[in-house]
Amino acid sequence: MVSSSKDKKWVVKEKCNARAVQKLSRELDIDNILSSLLVQRDITTYEEARTFFRPSLSMLNDPFLMTDMEKAVDRMHEAIFSKEKILIYGDYDVDGTSAVALVYSFLRNYTDNLDYYIPDRYDEGYGISYKGIDFASENGFSLIISLDCGIKAVEKIKYASAKNIEFIICDHHFPGDELPDAVAVLDPKRSDDKYPFDDLCGCGVGFKFVQGYTQKYKIPFETITPLLDLVAVSTAADLVSVIGENRILTYFGLEQLNRAPRKGLHSIIKLCGLDKHPITLDDIVFKIGPRINAAGRMESGKTAVDLLTSSDDISAIKYGNEIDEHNRERKSIDREITIEAINMVKNMNGFSSMNSTVVYNRNWHKGVVGIVASRLVETFYKPTVVLTKSNDYVTGSARSIAGFDLYEAIESCSDLLINFGGHTYAAGLTMEEKNLPAFRQRFEEFVSQKITKKILTPIVKIDCKMDFRQITPKFCRILKQFQPFGPGNPSPVFETDNVYDSGNGKKVGNEKGHLKLELLQEDNPNRTISAIAFNLSDHFEHINAGNPIDICYNIVENIYRGMATLQLRIKDIRNEEVF
Repeated sequence: MVSSSKDKKWVVKEKCNARAVQKLSRELDIDNILSSLLVQRDITTYEEARTFFRPSLSMLNDPFLMTDMEKAVDRMHEAIFSKEKILIYGDYDVDGTSAVALVYSFLRNYTDNLDYYIPDRYDEGYGISYKGIDFASENGFSLIISLDCGIKAVEKIKYASAKNIEFIICDHHFPGDELPDAVAVLDPKRSDDKYPFDDLCGCGVGFKFVQGYTQKYKIPFETITPLLDLVAVSTAADLVSVIGENRILTYFGLEQLNRAPRKGLHSIIKLCGLDKHPITLDDIVFKIGPRINAAGRMESGKTAVDLLTSSDDISAIKYGNEIDEHNRERKSIDREITIEAINMVKNMNGFSSMNSTVVYNRNWHKGVVGIVASRLVETFYKPTVVLTKSNDYVTGSARSIAGFDLYEAIESCSDLLINFGGHTYAAGLTMEEKNLPAFRQRFEEFVSQKITKKILTPIVKIDCKMDFRQITPKFCRILKQFQPFGPGNPSPVFETDNVYDSGNGKKVGNEKGHLKLELLQEDNPNRTISAIAFNLSDHFEHINAGNPIDICYNIVENIYRGMATLQLRIKDIRNEEVF
């Protein structure tokens, strides 16, 4: 069943196998809607449901199923007991800095010959750099453990080898045609890797590495469970799927984050005002992650590692305040650049007929172009590349839309690029300025050949229709156990038609762009449900006049002053004026 609103298409998922739904509903003693949500997730038996609702760390995969794990563990053990100097090297984003903090936090229990290195976003760029290898050589490091980067650093690993420096690479990005000649290359996306789960984040690969070490050398597993708060933060911020092994790691990582977070994360939690209620993946994505990211965007990612490895309250508060200030600065800059970029796109000749967006301004701040690209996707809903000038090269970030493989599109232009890397929906790239016109043309041509009108139409996928009377305390209690929500296990979206505001609805937010409503259905006028609708204030006049609307929404728990109440988070509104 498909129906359209002004901007988005609402698609209600096809009904699941009725027999499977009813069977599961009886076995679990739950509502048919809840059992259909499970069946949609390929959970059809009592045992599968028990595994889903009650994950266990004992369900984690054996780390030695990952290619080169034995080599990596043995080489690290040799370095520890030979008192070699070990350098932990990682990217400057949340995943990279969290991964470095995780491995560093583990290793400092076994060696003092240890340091970490985060490349400068502006001076060195993404991944392993010659400058970083030179730093290691000049300071006597003989082993570098790279995290969240290195899978394509073939020439740089050769450069390090010539300086008698060995590498253990822990990455989760797609390899190139040739693997670096490192001591060990841990990457579940290797074509020759048989590891059962290939969607770990970089920090997740780092955790499997230390898990492998503890497993081989009979160190109690409990010694590494405090590291799971970092894995949860990375998994959420890097937007990898929250299914399979990631669901287990994130489930217990959130438990650690809420119960006993490391001092650096506790500092950020307090600065975000998240210390009054349970932290969710959404809180990480929208509040904790951006602050950690801000260090690398505005100054140095090393500050993020300093924060995440802080062992006392004073340093944790100090670094937390520094990062919070960077985040405020980042917000101001990205707001200004976003406005400039949107105006640039609107004034672009022929943009309405284009299927992609590529914008360039040599003066834009390199640290926020990824955020700006995401904003442009939200505004124009096209695969987008935002570029600026850095170290005499054009460099930037790209973001995609649902259903379109951005990495493939950029890879098709690889002959025009100095380097690139990323995932299906997010990537980074660098080129010579003279190649920009050709890149813009080739990128648009590739997108136009591959993309369809269906992909270019924003879709709200609705799990099912329901009435307010079905939203009972038991329903909400069980729905809450579907968490953690994220890619692969999204928060269910429900549709309810013909609802009204009680008359207390109002515009809210600094620019009055949001709606706060008290909704009811005609057949149950005595029960109202609170709702928040972000960026949908255009519907206010229609709603305020007492007209009915259809809504699609998530059911969330709103906590205010320590009190938890049910709230609908409206994703879209449809009214009769649409038709």
